Amino acid sequence: MQQQHVPVPVGPGRERQHRMTAAICSIILQGLGQLYNRQWIKGIVLLLLEGVGLAYLLPRLSQAVWGVWTLGENTQRFVKVNGSTVLQKGDHSIFLLLDGIIVLLVFFVFILIYILNIRDAYMTGLAREEGKQIRSAGATIRNMMDRNFPYLFLSIPALGILFFTIMPILFTVTIAFTNYSAPDHIPPAKLVDWVGFKTFSDLIQLKSWSQTFYGVLTWTVIWAILATVTTYFGGVLVALLIEQRGIRFKKVWRTIFILPYAIPQIISLLLMRNLFNGQFGPINTYMRAFGLEGLPWLTDPFWAKVTVIVVNMWIGIPVSMVLILGVLTAIPRDLYEAAEVDGASAFQKFRIITMPFILFATTPVLIMQFAGNFNNFNVIFLLTNGNPLRGDYQYAGATDLLVTWLYKLTLDNNKFNMASAVGIIIFLIIASFSIWNFRRSKSFKEEDMIQ
Repeated sequence: MQQQHVPVPVGPGRERQHRMTAAICSIILQGLGQLYNRQWIKGIVLLLLEGVGLAYLLPRLSQAVWGVWTLGENTQRFVKVNGSTVLQKGDHSIFLLLDGIIVLLVFFVFILIYILNIRDAYMTGLAREEGKQIRSAGATIRNMMDRNFPYLFLSIPALGILFFTIMPILFTVTIAFTNYSAPDHIPPAKLVDWVGFKTFSDLIQLKSWSQTFYGVLTWTVIWAILATVTTYFGGVLVALLIEQRGIRFKKVWRTIFILPYAIPQIISLLLMRNLFNGQFGPINTYMRAFGLEGLPWLTDPFWAKVTVIVVNMWIGIPVSMVLILGVLTAIPRDLYEAAEVDGASAFQKFRIITMPFILFATTPVLIMQFAGNFNNFNVIFLLTNGNPLRGDYQYAGATDLLVTWLYKLTLDNNKFNMASAVGIIIFLIIASFSIWNFRRSKSFKEEDMIQ
């Protein structure tokens, strides 16, 4: 699209002054540099933005900094007023922290726009010094729509992510460095204080917490590995069996094995919880009918872990099967024909052709499945609720994962600082594992191999 330009006459004696004059004007007042460069509409818009920003920030910024720094100074208490007792409200540490983070984020956006405004005024002034024509408002909008449309379109959801994703993450991270927990530091009756890394230190070193943390972490890693391996290779096995030559009614087999995936997971898990009930569950009833002893599927620590892995296979294998079936149809048939000419056995064709193709196409999904199983809240919470309980654990059971323990710490026991520390550790483990493995995978290194 052809852009329209507005010619701006430049005096010879002032050529070197435009960039600095425009930048200084924009430093003094946002949009003033654009007005100096005769970009009237842009200058007025930036002036209005600064006005709105200052109207919001000036009455709040100092209070926000004070709130984040101190987390409050006065607790809520009852006082005597004219012979009667009244409740005197105090500072709510958590509200002060939350409001402070929001205001500081708005201040960050305000400063970012201010810096961009100075840069824009400087670059436009430089263009004037070089004798270039200055874009009018219409030409600027058309240029943004033509050349910078992706940035313009992405900036709106990015702003939403800043306040609806980054802000809660910042709030969670900051909570881990406070003593926000029951019973001594729950606002508004009590204040919350900054404690640095004490929460992490207690979690790792204090025996009452470290025993639970290391126990739950160990089971979480074992669970994530077993749940990922069993569902992935179970899906590979079922997909290969269905795609075998000579197998009849392939569509029927696919439909049968996809049914567990089609049923809502919450229904499947609640149904399984009843099936594996040790007292009246049908599975133990069938076992007793054949003269066998029933098993404590959900009440014994070992059998409860076996049960959650088996049930997870039931609902996870269909997902992997569908994925692998799609990969199998994309493998070139001439590779198998060439292998048959060379006398390769069925196992050799699987090892040399099929499995490398499957791993190449599904390694990113495999990494995501591990991350998902590490945080698999639904299966554990709906099937066992983390039980059976362990007397030597703090607010956790034998099948609790870090994520379900975090839930119990937060909603059941008000140990918010400890839950935040656990959340940060989960994030560090998952992020480092996923990035490290993904960058080492062939899918990342050879992404152009298959078009």
